[in-house]
Formats: sequence, structure tokens, C-alpha cells
Amino acid sequence: MGDLMVMPEGLSLAAFWALMATSYAASFITAALGIGGGALLLAVMASLVPPAALIPVHGAVQLASNAGRMGMLLSHVHWPALKGFTLGSILGAGLGGLVVVELPPAIIQVSVGLFVIWSVFSKPPKWLSRFPVLTGGISSFLTMFFGATGLFVAGYTKAQNLARHGHVATHAALMTVQHCLKVVVFGVLGFAFGQWLWVVVALSVAGLAGTFSGRLVLGRMSDAGFKRALDILLVLIALRLIWQALTG
Repeated sequence: MGDLMVMPEGLSLAAFWALMATSYAASFITAALGIGGGALLLAVMASLVPPAALIPVHGAVQLASNAGRMGMLLSHVHWPALKGFTLGSILGAGLGGLVVVELPPAIIQVSVGLFVIWSVFSKPPKWLSRFPVLTGGISSFLTMFFGATGLFVAGYTKAQNLARHGHVATHAALMTVQHCLKVVVFGVLGFAFGQWLWVVVALSVAGLAGTFSGRLVLGRMSDAGFKRALDILLVLIALRLIWQALTG
């Protein structure tokens, strides 16, 4: 692969294969547990991908992952849930794009680390689930800085009181909208997606494989024990990321 494709600046071959394994594992976790994979992928990417490329590349991979999940369950998507959320997401992503370009790399790394820790120990306010425009706006604004805001959107999706397949499909559709807007905004801001394109495609394929594997073992594991181990791993990775930013 090294002879056919040039690694993007700041990404080593070893880091690429580590990201491939993480993308598979992250999609496996999301398919098996419903949430958590995006935060894991973000935390690992933050240690291996240059800070300037972290959020846009993560967004592109998550766009492909969620779009694939939505496509598998397209008939179960609750389309009315997307109306207000999409409007808010357009406003939030646009506003976030005006601010994110001014942040130094170390601030982004520390912010991502703190956000990952927060996502483990806290929950979004319940009132967010009642106002789709506000939920879309706040989560899309934050995703421009932190990347993995599926936790916010999950609360809104849960409030729709959908059947299991409808919940998974609708959450994937909402996140597809959000990540699509993020990719568009970063493209307008001048991020060079071209040199990262083959990496995004490779990670997306690994993620798709993880999704299929996760669906096969869904319900065959101890959710509580698995989630506890995932939370510990996320906190350790986040603390390491914060330490790197503060000492670098």
C-alpha cells in the first residue's frame, strides 16, 4: 500500500494501521452497544492524527459510517425527526465554522480530551430532547470542535419513542446530516480532504466490517461489563491526550 498511496503529512504507516483497527473496533462497539464507538475513534485519532486534520477527517469517517448504517435500515428511519434538527444543524455548523479556525492545536487536543471524559461521566440535559432545532444547533456547533457528539443526539432520538430498529436508523440519519454539514463547512474553510481521501475510504471500509460483526454479536454479551471497560479505556486515552497537549 505504501508504494501506491502517499501517506498524508503527519501520519505514519504504523498509525494508519492502528487507526484501521480502531475504526473496526469503534463500529463494532456502536453496532453492538448503540453508542460509544465515535468517542473511541476520536480519542485514538487525537493521539495519532495531526490536530489540524483531526476533526474534519473524523467527521468524514463518521459520515461514511453513519450513512452506511442508515442505508442498511433506511425503511426504519423516522423522517419527521430530521426536519427541525437539520435546520438547527445548519445554523450550528455554520457558526462553529466561524470560530474553530482560530483555535490552536493544543486547545483542540485538551478540549477533545475533556469532552471525552465528560461524555463518560455525564449526560446531556433532558430538555434538549424536546427542542429539535436547539438540539441540532448545539450539537452541530460542538461537533465542529469535539467531533463525537452522538451522546447529545441520542437523547433526542430516544425521545421519539421508536422501536429498536427505528431508533438505530433514525440516530444514524441524524448523525449523517450532522457529519455531512461538518465536512461541507471544513471544505469551504479550505481543509484539503484530497490528501486524506484514501485514508477516509480505508477507515470507512474497516468501519463497515466492524458494523457487520457487531450486528452478529448484538445481544450476546454483557453490556454492563463491556461498557465499563470501554469507559475506563476512554478515560485513560483522554488523560494521555490532555497530558500530551500540556507537555508538548
